[in-house]
Amino acid sequence: MTRESLCLLLIAPGVLAVSLSYGLYPEITLKYLYDIKVNSTNLANIFRAIMGLYIALSIFWVAGAFKKSLRLAALWSMTIFMTGIALGRILSIIIDGFPYPIFLFYTGIEIFSASIGFYLIKNSNY
Repeated sequence: MTRESLCLLLIAPGVLAVSLSYGLYPEITLKYLYDIKVNSTNLANIFRAIMGLYIALSIFWVAGAFKKSLRLAALWSMTIFMTGIALGRILSIIIDGFPYPIFLFYTGIEIFSASIGFYLIKNSNY
């Protein structure tokens, strides 16, 4: 197994777990985990859409881990995803202030994952 495949296989389950916490039962899990009240159909729809996006990307990353022809694209999408999420969180910290510690932890993981992704892309033979 390549290091690129291993990276994709390590990232996908974490993103899948976060997706389920956002969208499976948003009115229950978001209140319990993050003190977010989901009290409208529109808000539930947004979180379930985010869940769908995260699940789709996780599936693509697993596929890329096992199928060489998809590996570089999967690695790029994971890296762009992690970079975008991290930059959004950093912007929120600057504009809105510090969130719950769990979100700071997520930000650290996202920065680390994006950095690993860029490193693997730069040093890949694809």
